Amino acid sequence: MDFEMIMRELEALGKERTKKIYISNGAHEPLFGVATGNMKPIARKIKINQPLAEQLYATGNYDAMYFAGVIADPNAMTKADFERWMDTAYFYMLSDFVVAVTLAEADIAQEVADHWIASGEELRMSAGWSCYCWLLGNRPDHEFSESKIASMLQTVKNTIHDSPERAKYAMNHFIYTVGTSYLPLHDKAVEMAKAVGPVEVQKDKAKSKFLNASENIQKAVVKGQLGFKRKHVRC
Repeated sequence: MDFEMIMRELEALGKERTKKIYISNGAHEPLFGVATGNMKPIARKIKINQPLAEQLYATGNYDAMYFAGVIADPNAMTKADFERWMDTAYFYMLSDFVVAVTLAEADIAQEVADHWIASGEELRMSAGWSCYCWLLGNRPDHEFSESKIASMLQTVKNTIHDSPERAKYAMNHFIYTVGTSYLPLHDKAVEMAKAVGPVEVQKDKAKSKFLNASENIQKAVVKGQLGFKRKHVRC
């Protein structure tokens, strides 16, 4: 399948209802409104194809950009490539669920994610913290430095309440992910989650929302989900 064929197939799969949902979450035109599960048959035909992924991502079409992440070759991408993708990731569903997910399968994942976390830019921070969530939820515990992850938990505790909006979501999820998927620091994550307490988001809306990693970790404990690791990061 070539670029034009893929774009035609994606357009045919688009649904107005799905499109409205994406737009309500921050997407904008151009987009078709394709449910991600409906992309799987096309992905199976193409498998991994970095040149096609680059063409699709460059369209600015949300569905094409998402599909680009599905067929990308993460280890064929350099730091500059990931920075370029982040430059056009204009809302969290791209930064956290396309770019961060793709980065999580690359050998340079932690290096790039560390840089983004330190950037001070809302979506880069969100992508950096999200990347660690994907990593911790997939890779064996021994691949991580316990002292580094502990230091990151401390950073979240110290800064989450004053961080940019989308970064708060990702940082809160980082505490939860450490607490459920990284067993060496489960107790530390529980302690930090309690210290952080509820995290207020959506302050600019009529009603604020509160995130609570402590409650969610306890729910995971009750369900016997400690040590959870997903087989694949990308669908």
